[in-house]
This record gives sequence, C-alpha cells and structure tokens, in this order.
Amino acid sequence: MIRSWSFISRRRFADVFAGAAFGAVVTAAGLPIAQEIAPPLVPPSQTAALPGLRATALDVVDGDTFEARVHAFPGQEIVARVRIEGVDTPEQRGRCAVEIASAKAARAALANLLRNRPLTLTGVRGDKYFGRVVARVTASGVGDVAEALIRAGHGRPYAGGRRAGWC
Repeated sequence: MIRSWSFISRRRFADVFAGAAFGAVVTAAGLPIAQEIAPPLVPPSQTAALPGLRATALDVVDGDTFEARVHAFPGQEIVARVRIEGVDTPEQRGRCAVEIASAKAARAALANLLRNRPLTLTGVRGDKYFGRVVARVTASGVGDVAEALIRAGHGRPYAGGRRAGWC
C-alpha cells in the first residue's frame, strides 16, 4: 500500500512512525501493550527522532531534497519528500547566475549519489515546511550523503539557523 505524503501531515508522519516503533518494540519483547507497558502520556512530537527506515529515491527536487519511497512497515510504503540533514546547497531560484549553475550541479550530484542505491533514513522528523521531513541519509556504497555532497564541493555544513549566501 502506497500513501502519498500529501495526505499525511508532517506531525502525523512522525506520530505514526514513533507509535509504530513503540508497538514493534513491545511486540518483539512479547509483552502485551495494555498490561505491561503503558503508552507514553505525551504524544510524540514532530521533532521526535524515529528509527532508521529503508528507502528508495524516486526523484531529486534540488541539491538537498529528494522524493523517496519509504518502506515504513512490511507491505506498507509512503512517498515523502526528504530534506537531507546536515547540508545546505545552492538554491535553483538563486540570486545570481553562479548560484543557479551551482544548484544545477548540486542537483545532478545528488541524483548520481542516490541513483539505484538502497537508502537508510535516520533521525526522521518533521520539517518546518509542510510536505517534507528532515533526515540523516546514508546510501549504500556512499555513506553519509550530506558529507559526500560537502566533500565534492556541492554544499556546506548546515545545522540550522541563518544560511550564508552563494553569490
């Protein structure tokens, strides 16, 4: 079953995965949910980190965002936009020709890094923009995708806050 990201709010995305992870741990331990372990009193927030998820890239949006088919549970997949945590790349609608050219190069580099590779998303959480999540992304044979983009000169380290210009 495939569900489009547009039908699930980013908060619900985090809540669904965090709740499922809780249920999977309880089930794996062989404990009845209602008797042995009480559910958390505070619902998971959009910033709650989620366990690693397998994914496949479907399309690259820009140098630090792609669309992925996320293998949420056996037999269930969700299509979501993923913002790669830890890297900032130039914007396609940049302020100067250099930024626009660099953005195209970063997008092509990301497509090359993700193409036909199994991906793992860790630390998945809601993003400030509706319709995507933020996650640390690793690709088979590549390792950390953010670090690979930075090493290749297509991006800069990013930990939130104000970003420097590219022009």
